[in-house]
Amino acid sequence: MVSETSKQPRINLDRLLGDIEALGRFGATDRGGVNRPVYSDADLGARQWLEAAAIDAGLGFRSDAIGNCFLTLAGAQPNEPKVWTGSHIDTVPDGGRLDGAYGVLSGLECLRTLVEVGFVPARTIEVVAFADEEGAYGSFLGSRALADGLAADYLTGLAGRHGEPLADGLARIGSSIDAVVAQAPISADEVAAFVELHIEQGPVLEDAGLDIGVVTDIVEVAHGFVTFLGQADHAGTTPMALRRDATRAAGSFLTGLPTVPADHGSRTAVSTCGMIGVEPGAANIVVEEIRLSLDVRDRAGNVPALQGAVEELARRSADEHGLNHRLQWTSLTPGVALDGGMQQQVADAADRVGVSHHRMVSGAGHDAQVMARVVPTGMIFVPSKNGRSHSPVESTAPSDLETGANVLLETLIGTAT
Repeated sequence: MVSETSKQPRINLDRLLGDIEALGRFGATDRGGVNRPVYSDADLGARQWLEAAAIDAGLGFRSDAIGNCFLTLAGAQPNEPKVWTGSHIDTVPDGGRLDGAYGVLSGLECLRTLVEVGFVPARTIEVVAFADEEGAYGSFLGSRALADGLAADYLTGLAGRHGEPLADGLARIGSSIDAVVAQAPISADEVAAFVELHIEQGPVLEDAGLDIGVVTDIVEVAHGFVTFLGQADHAGTTPMALRRDATRAAGSFLTGLPTVPADHGSRTAVSTCGMIGVEPGAANIVVEEIRLSLDVRDRAGNVPALQGAVEELARRSADEHGLNHRLQWTSLTPGVALDGGMQQQVADAADRVGVSHHRMVSGAGHDAQVMARVVPTGMIFVPSKNGRSHSPVESTAPSDLETGANVLLETLIGTAT
């Protein structure tokens, strides 16, 4: 809980909760979740709302070629490198209202609070809403454009979940692949530090009864696909013993996939298949081709061992049923250790607010792990109810949302002065 005796500026919880409610209407689903992929109508509406909220708060607003949005509180020393905070406002399909959005809206509320109390930071503070963190086209697309720059051939090859080319999405925000390529990456001369506030998306803080997570590491993530290849035949006339059914190999693979982390990874290692596609895709046809998505995660440096084990499992599963297969890794997001100085800034901020904190690893990927390659980066977690996220039931107690936003406020004050 927030200390009642503190005389430091504090955020307005009712206003923050109102913003969460308002933003959650863009892409709201019947189940109480949010479906707001990047460049969708819901995303465009959310961007317009965010711009209006920034202007109403007396803040600057701009966006870049990839669709990252920036809310700006000018500092007294405009030539000094800026301090950034933020997260993302895009969601997974039928996701929750807090994942990403909480960090952006808390950043907005922090800047509004500073404006109201007349606090002028030495360094300019910007809230960044990164584009496509959730990977509708490519994971961490907005933060990677800022940190690394993106090549034209890579961007041209990206397509959305329903096959639409990235160029079409960019056109919806008045941009193009050429404009993204022309945008120069940031440097430490431009940005002094980045801190991201986020719900934990796991059960650690709630189970331990702790207020704040000080993130030390973010896991490495490998994404890919394995496809098992059989033969399409009539489901009624082809004897079971003569079938080359791709689902058999897939079944063997999926049965073995959960054992990979325990046998080849650390305590934090995980493996997931979240999407399955079949061809031809009719109830009365033996499956010719089945495609399984792959998501494997562990601490930095451990993921190659997991990938090797997944590849061996795929080979065994195909061979067991006399089938062919192909496996492709589509991306590897390196794990990172976050900056020690920023970790201490967050811990000190939690002490000033008067709340408990715990140093911990993030099992989920975040824009912070991309930004950490360029600038000193920290991350703040607040508890998630029952550890649930990427779901309409995603929830965090208002008191915890308030605590996290006030810790962010103190971190920004400490970093920007």
